Amino acid sequence: MGREGIGGIEQRSIDYVPECERHGRVSDQGPFWFLSNFHFFAIAIGFVGPSLGLSLGYTALAGTLGILIGTVFLAFHASQGAELGLPQMIQSRAQFGYRGVIVPLIGTLISLIGYNVVSTVLVSQGLYTLWAVNRPIAAVLVSALAAVLAIWGYDWLHRAFKIMFWVSLPLYALLTLAIATGQIGGASGTADGFNWPAFVTQLASAASFNVTSAPYVSDYSRYLPSDTPRGRIILNVFAGAALSAIWLIVLGAWLATHLGSDDGLLALKQAGDTLASGLGSVLAAVSITALVATVGMNAYSSMLTFLTTIDSVRAVRPTRRLRVVVIGAITLLWIALALSFGTHVVTYVNAMLVIMLYFLMPWTAVNLIDYFLLRKGRYSILDLFRPNGIYGPWGVRGLIAYGAGFVASVPFFVVPNVYTGPLADRLGGVDFGWLVSGAVGGLTYLLVSRRFDARSEAAAVAASDRELGLREYRLQVGD
Repeated sequence: MGREGIGGIEQRSIDYVPECERHGRVSDQGPFWFLSNFHFFAIAIGFVGPSLGLSLGYTALAGTLGILIGTVFLAFHASQGAELGLPQMIQSRAQFGYRGVIVPLIGTLISLIGYNVVSTVLVSQGLYTLWAVNRPIAAVLVSALAAVLAIWGYDWLHRAFKIMFWVSLPLYALLTLAIATGQIGGASGTADGFNWPAFVTQLASAASFNVTSAPYVSDYSRYLPSDTPRGRIILNVFAGAALSAIWLIVLGAWLATHLGSDDGLLALKQAGDTLASGLGSVLAAVSITALVATVGMNAYSSMLTFLTTIDSVRAVRPTRRLRVVVIGAITLLWIALALSFGTHVVTYVNAMLVIMLYFLMPWTAVNLIDYFLLRKGRYSILDLFRPNGIYGPWGVRGLIAYGAGFVASVPFFVVPNVYTGPLADRLGGVDFGWLVSGAVGGLTYLLVSRRFDARSEAAAVAASDRELGLREYRLQVGD
């Protein structure tokens, strides 16, 4: 357990986690990220393709490819938490500068809050449809539960996810087996449906589902011992996040094409009740609970992202009281936004996911190139907390690359019912914007970093390691 004790609120937030507090286990990463995708939000992503005329087979293919692509970015970011003991976006100060990191931080915060807005819409609409629960009341209740989980922090999030993993797995396995063996049937309405815009839109939505977790994946691996093998972290996170998402996206596509529903939760209940009376309600309740836990995870990372943003302008002391205030304010914000939306859930899911992808692809390209190719995981942790440290207030190279990637992708944007870029329009509405933003951002960062030499930072990195080692000793002896 962390220093806060079994019953208390987590002590750490945006600060460094000393080695003596690293109580995480790499074997927990797989189930944690499996459960983070194992709820009816993933099922709703499987509805995107069929809603655009795509068949079950092509939806499954596009969803699988998208998840595999997105999870690669997610899994490689995960190893950074254990190696540095920091939240993901604090480490990004090395690429964008102490103050310049605010640019990708804003995009990350929009993504996190956007995810919680859509999740709250999904849950409140589902509770109303299934059990006639008042939508505003449902939105407030589920958001409050998620906020409490986020306030208690890292250990309680891991506990909740582990419990929900073992509760959810056998139920979904039973339902999937019943479908595979023909015990639950239905005629497909889009048996041969295919078009490129729909296929690429489904692929992009699936890729975004896991890429959007990349800015905070290290938040949940930073309590792992620093000597945890990088490959084990990457493999566990990849397997967990990819398998569950692919499973439920394909399941969602089957429900959409065979049951004729446009509501993932309602279709899940209908399929479960076909197999056994009451099973559908149990499945729906479990799926809602898992999504509420994931909303709590996003609230936790929203707090870390917001505090990093504020700290980049004016240094803050990340107290427990401050985390409670920040999480409370963020919760009120996403509730207000969720209540302002209507009930066209699939449209919201698709639009929100692709917008998040546009913001995050240039960031993830810059961060991974810097971490694995340029600096090779060697950073001065203390300088990440100094406005005038070796990384400077403004990381010009990172900001140029991020801006270039984002701007270059705008003509390729396809946001359903909102905007279609001129080049995307010429391509028949096929969305390549996210690929363009990542490729241009990454290549630009390599280009502007041609003269960068990591050896120039070696002395600062060594000094930081020595000082942190001394602090570690003092913590261990209680000085």
